Amino acid sequence: MTRATFALLAILPFQGPSRTPAPAAPAPPPGSAAIYKTAAELTAVLEKATAATPDMSASAVAITDQYRINIVRRGKGAGAIAHAGNTELHYIIEGSATVITGGKIVRGGDGKPATIADGVTQHVTKGDVIIVPAGSPHWYSQVDGAITYLEVRWLAPK
Repeated sequence: MTRATFALLAILPFQGPSRTPAPAAPAPPPGSAAIYKTAAELTAVLEKATAATPDMSASAVAITDQYRINIVRRGKGAGAIAHAGNTELHYIIEGSATVITGGKIVRGGDGKPATIADGVTQHVTKGDVIIVPAGSPHWYSQVDGAITYLEVRWLAPK
């Protein structure tokens, strides 16, 4: 995929309700061969995406109607978000950051990003895991240089 495609995949879920992304491809049926990407492939895509958008970039492992798996790199903090219907796991590959989860999203004014009130603050580093329940606010409020993590989102049971 092209750099523009990966940049688009990284930002589509964060667009407002006026922009509806195309439906994701269906997950492979049971008994299908595994999805496999080499570290070199993922790294090459992430490096190209980072050159274009250093604040946040992604290298897609697999995006389907059941799950979304990316390698994500953040060069700086971003506004608070929550994903309805999707539980999310972040496994920190390298770097460190301050993450705030839970609480309530407070919309920023005057062009400032959204924040979280009454959340739980954690400092995460290589090897740490964050599991964010569906609909729970989360926010990389401060990034120490850069942070790269494996992001796995899946449909939350109803």
